Parts: sequence; structure tokens; C-alpha cells
Amino acid sequence: MNQPGNSYSLLDDIEWKIENNSLYEQALTHTSYAHEKGLNNFHNERLEFLGDAVLELIISDYLYYAYPDTPEGKLTKLRADLVCEASLARLAFELNLGKHIRLGKGEMVGGGFTRPSLLADAVEALIGALYLEHGLEECRKYVLNLYQPVFRDLQEGVLCRDFKTLLQEFSQARFSVTPVYQIVAESGPDHDKEFEAEVLLAKKPVGRGRGRSKKEAEQAAAREAWNKLTP
Repeated sequence: MNQPGNSYSLLDDIEWKIENNSLYEQALTHTSYAHEKGLNNFHNERLEFLGDAVLELIISDYLYYAYPDTPEGKLTKLRADLVCEASLARLAFELNLGKHIRLGKGEMVGGGFTRPSLLADAVEALIGALYLEHGLEECRKYVLNLYQPVFRDLQEGVLCRDFKTLLQEFSQARFSVTPVYQIVAESGPDHDKEFEAEVLLAKKPVGRGRGRSKKEAEQAAAREAWNKLTP
């Protein structure tokens, strides 16, 4: 996003009804761009701070009512998974958020528009902007709707473990390539096999992992690659 005002197209895509566009423009402005353009404090760090707190409250409330029999310790773990960088980055990739963020030249050249931590911060900043404009109840509706695919993963027990999806979205955005998996080793008897998988990007190995099934091994390989590629 190189020119101010491109936040309109994002907000139209996700059907957020807003009036104060400058709030969302700020939410999508990285500090590198603000400093480069002499915009002083017109960047998203304060909105990110606010959005982080609002998101935690909304998710805590959702979990409290959606899982009435779940103990506090488990709820805390579920909340951490729902608001973790990987979950937020996944939402950002689904929104194609990177193309809307205003970045300084250095961040742009360095691929900041696909950096998970930067994208996660921008999602939190957008939530902060939503809260300031609409208040908690309206903000809650938008956030819960945004989170529907993540909630589905939570119900299916794959939340924050679907590193194959995360790696695919990241590698396509950053490198325009799709990960390729191959099983490179098997060990153990038929009833208790262990598999080792390798994942390649542009024919170069970027991660390995082991598991009791081929899918589990591929997920482990994707996780190692994700951790290497997204410091």
C-alpha cells in the first residue's frame, strides 16, 4: 500500500461499515512508513496496543460461554492459541492484508508485507480502530465473524497445529511457490511405524519432521520450516 486511502478497498472487501477512515489508515501504517514520511505518531503501534487488549477480552468472553465445562487452565491455553501470532497471521493472509499495509522502503524490500509478526500487529491495530469507532459490542460482532475459520479449526482440534496451511500461505505470498512434501524415511514395525517428512520450496529443503503418520510428519516438517522462515 504505497498511497494513503487504500484502506477503503480492504474495508469494502470485508464489509466493515466505517466512517472514520483515518483510523483504519493509521492501523495499516507501519512505523517505518511514518518515520520515512515524517508523519510523527501516525502509525499503528498505539492502536495495536489497544487492539491486543480488546481482542483478549472478546476471545475470553467467547470461550467462557462457548465452553461452559472447560476449566480455567484449559481456557487460558485455548485463548493463547486463538490470539497467537500464527492465528492472527493466518487471518491476515486470508484478508490479503499485506498489500494494504503502508511500509517504509526498507521493510518493503525486506518482504515486510509477508512477515507474520508485522501482519499480526496490523490485525490487532485494525481491531483497536474498530473498538474506537464502534465500541465494544459492535467490535465484538466484527471480530467474531472474522474469527469464524479459526473457531472451526479450534472445534476440529487443529488450531495452531495446521502449519502446512500457514506455510503454504506464507510461501505463496513471499516466494510465489507452493511447498512440496516427501516422505524420506520410515522406521518401526507395521503396527508402530514412524515417518520422516521433508518439505521443499523451489526444490530446496527447508524443514524436516517426524510423526506416527505421514500427515503428522508433514505437519512437523512444515512447523520447522515456518519457524525457520518467520523469525
